[in-house]
This record gives sequence, C-alpha cells and structure tokens, in this order.
Amino acid sequence: MSRVGNMPVGIPKGVKVEVRGRDVVVQGSKGELKLNLPERINVELKGNEVWVSKKGAATQERASQGTIRALVANMVKGVSDGWSRELEMVGTGYRAEAKGGELVLTIGFSHPVVIKAPDGISFKVEKTKITVEGIDKHLVGQIASDIRAVRPPEPYKGKGIRYVGEYVRRKAGKAAKTQGAV
Repeated sequence: MSRVGNMPVGIPKGVKVEVRGRDVVVQGSKGELKLNLPERINVELKGNEVWVSKKGAATQERASQGTIRALVANMVKGVSDGWSRELEMVGTGYRAEAKGGELVLTIGFSHPVVIKAPDGISFKVEKTKITVEGIDKHLVGQIASDIRAVRPPEPYKGKGIRYVGEYVRRKAGKAAKTQGAV
C-alpha cells in the first residue's frame, strides 16, 4: 500500500496556497490553478507545507487522499516551474509551425492539420521537435496526446509523431519474411 497521501507537499517561495471551502487555490509566478476537493478529504496548511488527510478508513478515501496529494503537488510545481512535453516528427517532409495560439502540422495528408491551443498552453517548434508547455500537467499531457494521435508512429518504418525517447517496436515486413523461408 502506498503512503504518498501521508507525505506533506512543500511550498516553494513565490507560491501561495489557499483553502477556500472545498477548493484549493494555488497561485504562482506562472498563473493560478484551482482544485475542487471530494467530500471526505481535508487539506490543511501548516507553515510552508500542505497536508492532505482523510476522514475515514475506506479504500476509496485512501485512494482519494493519495490522488489529491499528487494533484496538489503537481499544481504547486506547475505554477512555479511549469510542465512541458516534447514530441518529435519522423518522416520525410513532415513539418510543424507555431502561429500564434495554433500549431499547423504538414504530415502527409492532403491538407494541413491545425491544432488550437487552449488557454494556458503554448507551442514551440524547433525543426522536427514540438514542445507543449503550460501550468496544468493534465492539460499539457492531453494536448501532447492529441498531437501524437494525428499521426501515431507506424511499426514498419517508424514514421509519425512520437514522444521524445519513446520506443517504437518495429515489425519486419514482407521482404524479411520471404527471405527467411528460402
């Protein structure tokens, strides 16, 4: 059983955490995030730490305590440092361009694919690398996943959009299969 929920979340300088009724509000240099708490979970501020506690001993409450503690820790890191996900494009002629709040992908379709950035998300493009940045970890991951889903890496040549460092398992293909049968 994990005991992550019992650990405190440290608050760095420049970050302000408030508990307003059933909401936790975290403010920092990069912005503000808000989290609505479940009924059976309490959040307390003690000095420079945030403590998450549960009211009972039910399995759901233990799970919620760890989850809420992790969400608060992600919010604190997001408003102070920010979150980012990097993707890379593999393929001849694949291009990406950041125009204002949009990402324009030219990746082998008959038309360019335009992805609009929601509030708090920004795109950076360097040659074949796309970086998604923001303060909300969940939203950054979701937008990166949406970009990858436009052209996921295929198993024969490895072409497509993938996360930096992602391993794509390759298949042999027809030519390799017939050579082994001789």
